[in-house]
Amino acid sequence: MKFSELNLPSNLFEAIKKMGFKEMTPIQEVTYPVIFAGQDLCALAETGSGKTAACAIPLIQKVDTAHNAIQGLVIVPTRELCIQYVDEIQKIAAMTDLAPFAVYGGFDRDIQIAKLKHKVHILVATPGRLIDLLYEGVVDLSHVKCAILDEADELLKVGFLEDIEFIMSCILHEHQTLLFAATMADDIKKLAHDCLRDPRHISLIETQAAPQSIEHYFAYLPQERKQAELIKYLTVEKVEQAIIFCNARHKVDTLFRNMRKDFKDAEYIHAGLSQDKRTSIFRQFKKKKVRYLIATDVAGRGLDFSHVSHIINWDFPRYGEQYTHRTGRSGRMGKKGKAFTFVTGHDLPNLRKLIIKNKISPRWIGKDPLQKNNMPRGRKTQKGKRA
Repeated sequence: MKFSELNLPSNLFEAIKKMGFKEMTPIQEVTYPVIFAGQDLCALAETGSGKTAACAIPLIQKVDTAHNAIQGLVIVPTRELCIQYVDEIQKIAAMTDLAPFAVYGGFDRDIQIAKLKHKVHILVATPGRLIDLLYEGVVDLSHVKCAILDEADELLKVGFLEDIEFIMSCILHEHQTLLFAATMADDIKKLAHDCLRDPRHISLIETQAAPQSIEHYFAYLPQERKQAELIKYLTVEKVEQAIIFCNARHKVDTLFRNMRKDFKDAEYIHAGLSQDKRTSIFRQFKKKKVRYLIATDVAGRGLDFSHVSHIINWDFPRYGEQYTHRTGRSGRMGKKGKAFTFVTGHDLPNLRKLIIKNKISPRWIGKDPLQKNNMPRGRKTQKGKRA
């Protein structure tokens, strides 16, 4: 379905056309009429499917810009996603008088308070800073028409369940609630039950957990050979942009120092950097001034980098959802992407689970350790039997 078929207001349609949007993505097509009609929604879709615009386009139409009050509330798990969400709303609403704003920790509270007192129609927030402002009486949710819980599974994973429940309890009047997630765990079901009113349930991930636009490559090798293999891989591959994921900050720092010897257009990012520095690096990456971004999972969820062609897991992800969200930074909006994951001996049990659960068709660079004749042999015991 085309956006031209939605009978959108001309100023909204012109802005969307300027952004290059023509065809609606599947999640946009199935959720738009539900959201526009004011029904509560619990939607599951793979990362990179266009969920932000799916929410933003109908939400913008619900706002009365003549009324100076927060009418839309979006809750997200990270500062970076806050900034991205507001940027998307600003682009879509560029030809309207709508005022979106983001509040999150690590940014000057006085500036945020001054903006909130001036004019905000749609507020995008991380839970912690929003609750602080609610306690201070700075944020008024009494005019909210629609509340959105985006990346809800990540919100709960990082321990925001009680915060979300408190925020939602502050909206006392009848309103629309939208919940978006990439996975449906039991705690998501509970949150949907507690916060949504007779919701429409939509799932586009039942048949396949891993995005279909991504090819999944793996390399089985010892830790000490990873550096050489990474350099070889990046030299041979046609990489437009790549994100290289590590499981810890110190690993990011070390890999960055080593990579800069061969790749000058590399940068790094993790939660140990200041918010201003993180925001600056993300913006440089989005503008393609950085080709290789070495990162912790601060870059692994929700963020939209449209030029990323390759995702590399320097460290094997700790759980399946983490793999899904990391690799989902590539193959956005139907584009093709590649994921390349290093596997060491102790990763093999989790690798088997990942392949089965995410329905991945693995492609091996080198030997496949999961084939019986390639399985690593156990150490010998004193009796000569394999352990």
